[in-house]
Amino acid sequence: MKTKIVRVDKENPDKEILQKVGETIKKGGLAAFPTETVYGLGGDGLNAGSSQKIYAAKGRPSDNPLIIHIADMESLEKITKEVPEKAKLLAEKFWPGPLTMIFKKSDCVPYETTGGLESVAVRMPNHAVALGLIRAGGGFIAAPSANTSGRPSPTSAAHVAEDLTGKIDVLVDGGEVGIGLESTIVDFTEEIPVILRPGYINQSMIEAVIGEVRMDKGLLITDEKVKPKAPGMKYRHYAPNAELTIVRGSTEKVVKYINEQCQMLQAEGKKTGVIGTDETRERYQGSVVKSIGTRQDEEGIARHLFGILREFDEEKADCIFSESFDTPRMGQAIMNRLLKAAGHHIIYL
Repeated sequence: MKTKIVRVDKENPDKEILQKVGETIKKGGLAAFPTETVYGLGGDGLNAGSSQKIYAAKGRPSDNPLIIHIADMESLEKITKEVPEKAKLLAEKFWPGPLTMIFKKSDCVPYETTGGLESVAVRMPNHAVALGLIRAGGGFIAAPSANTSGRPSPTSAAHVAEDLTGKIDVLVDGGEVGIGLESTIVDFTEEIPVILRPGYINQSMIEAVIGEVRMDKGLLITDEKVKPKAPGMKYRHYAPNAELTIVRGSTEKVVKYINEQCQMLQAEGKKTGVIGTDETRERYQGSVVKSIGTRQDEEGIARHLFGILREFDEEKADCIFSESFDTPRMGQAIMNRLLKAAGHHIIYL
């Protein structure tokens, strides 16, 4: 398969181009496109065959549910059995935006899209290209991140091309994304809403709108027999090729430990990588040292995370050490992704 690349302005995309890409999706084809979070790999969410193609292109386990992206609230009624009042309040506050909500699905949503579940994950993205393509593609686009399953999620068209060229019909290049981490996921099939994946919209922001919500204990799930309720809960995600270790503690202890490990491994002929910040970068002695940004800009840290993990693959690092990023607002989301990338390998000092 030859993958066609089309470029559009992310603020004011060419409607004719999006219409053509939308026709590809309506016919059962696949198209990667930008959202405000990461690039998505889109197919017709109400077409079982399209969802199967998405799993195949990504190499994604078929019990890992897909998110259906919509462009208006009317569409939500077609694919759900009921929408609780609290969910409507969140939609009023955060849609379009980086929030996914899970509801009981209607009969028109195929099990191939929901990973065999009776529930459906739904999001309305806040991105002109994404919204235009959803409308052009029939209104219901199933779209996980546009990467090979398990690899760092794509925050640029180049990342998508690296993973999926020859596996999808079209790549819509709308430039770099804004947030860089996937959406927050809230499950409304439980009596008390449950956060299944932390993101840009954090727990306190949600509780300010609807009151009590719980964090799911399964965020650290490792049991292969458990069926995941939301994308990315069960399988190792975001992982670079090298072994990644997170080091948590005071700055002095973290720098000392990472430098000692790097010196030892480099003496064995290993190429070491270090993920630090603008504040600490010059203090590290790894083979390749990269700053994820300044600790004063947690949104910048989130936006750069996946790109930096991919850069270490290009550098062919053998092992990577990363600082911990427990920032006030997005720290939970950042560390969720980093822990998954490291296979939960973390050193406490």
